[in-house]
Amino acid sequence: MDIDIPVLAALIIGAYLFGSIPFGLVLSKIFFSTDLRTVGSGNIGATNARRVGGWPLGLATLVLDMAKGAIPVAIGLALFGKSGYMAQAGVCLAALAAFLGHLFPVYLGCKTGGKGVATAGGCFLVLSPVGVLAALGMFLVAAALSKRVSVGSLAAAAILPAAVYFAEKIPVFALGALVFSLFIIAAHRENIIRLAKGTEPRI
Repeated sequence: MDIDIPVLAALIIGAYLFGSIPFGLVLSKIFFSTDLRTVGSGNIGATNARRVGGWPLGLATLVLDMAKGAIPVAIGLALFGKSGYMAQAGVCLAALAAFLGHLFPVYLGCKTGGKGVATAGGCFLVLSPVGVLAALGMFLVAAALSKRVSVGSLAAAAILPAAVYFAEKIPVFALGALVFSLFIIAAHRENIIRLAKGTEPRI
């Protein structure tokens, strides 16, 4: 189907601004008077939030970071559907905007964003629930065997494009998943270095 370009542009901008909200940082400052960027890994995502505020803060950050991806994608599907390349591409662009907002949040000067795993999960939970379940299963197995969240995240990112493709049979969504995966792997480059050195923290 044809899509309304001004509507798509508004959705992309809104998705980026929503994705830029650093929920973990906001919650840690409100409830613990702590700046996540100055403790632990310095990351504003759920894993570092858990280190600061325990499981309640970690889970709250996880849910909100997933919502940053899920809500714009749900709006995109409601507006455009997923029939036809243009509609599929429009929804993927909205998802990518929310995801990049999390990685490069405008409210933090486009720096010190999260690594994108939860937000990507929220995006594809709407686009491909079965694909996300497969990636989640890989995450749990890899994290449990390695005792490291980063290994689980990297394993989930690696399997996501194939899982989305086989679940949905929509090449545009699978290509979008590949772009997300590459960004996630790049965001974990320091973790990869620590894993190679054997210094990556365990769960």
